[in-house]
Amino acid sequence: MEMNRLMEQFQGRTPAILGSENFAKFAVLLPLVEKEGDIHVLFEVRSYEMRRQPGEVCFPGGKCDPEDKDERFTAIRETSEELGISPSAVHSTFPLDFMLSPFGTIIFPFVGVLPADRLKPNPDEVAEVFTVPLDYLLTAVPDRHSVHFKVEPEEGFPFNLIIGGEDYNWQARSMDEYFYFYENRIIWGLTARILKHFIELIKESGIASSPSLPLDKSRK
Repeated sequence: MEMNRLMEQFQGRTPAILGSENFAKFAVLLPLVEKEGDIHVLFEVRSYEMRRQPGEVCFPGGKCDPEDKDERFTAIRETSEELGISPSAVHSTFPLDFMLSPFGTIIFPFVGVLPADRLKPNPDEVAEVFTVPLDYLLTAVPDRHSVHFKVEPEEGFPFNLIIGGEDYNWQARSMDEYFYFYENRIIWGLTARILKHFIELIKESGIASSPSLPLDKSRK
C-alpha cells in the first residue's frame, strides 16, 4: 500500500463522534408560545399510562426514525404528533447544542415557536401541558445535585492485561442534575439540562436585559 493512496482516502472526510453508529438518536423541541404578550416555555406531562417515566415533565420529542430527513425533522414530527398540530405550525426552529448521555444516546435539542391556541395533545402520550413565563425562568436558580457513576468491570475482566490490575485507577465521573420549581411542578433531568442551556444562551446574548424579549414570527 502506498502512503499517498492511503492518505487520499481521508481527503475531505467529515469527522463524527467515534462509535456514534451504536448510539440511539433522539430529537426534542423546546417550545415557545406567546401568552398575553409574554413569552412562555411550554412543557408536557407524560401520560401516566406510559411504560417509561410516566407523569414526568418533558419537552416533546422522540427517537429519530430512519426515514426522517434530519434531526430537526424528527423534533417537528414528534411535536406535531404529541401536541396535535400541523408540522407547518412549528416555526422559527433553531438548533441548541446536542448532548451525549452516559446511557448510549445522542440528544439533538431545538427551540421553536408554537401557536398556543391550536394545541390538541395526544392523550396516549401527553397527560397535560403547562407553560412557564420565560421571565421567571431567566431569574430562577435551579437546585443542583450530583449523580456519581461507579465503574464495575464485568466478571472475568482481564485485569492481568492492564497495568495496575485490580487496583487500576479508573476515571469515574459524576453528572449534575438540575431541578427547577414552578408552582407545583418539578422540572428536572434531561429537560432541565436543555432548559438551563437555553437560558444561558439567552443571558450570554445580552437580549435578556432588553425591555421585552421579541418572539420572532418569521418561519424557517
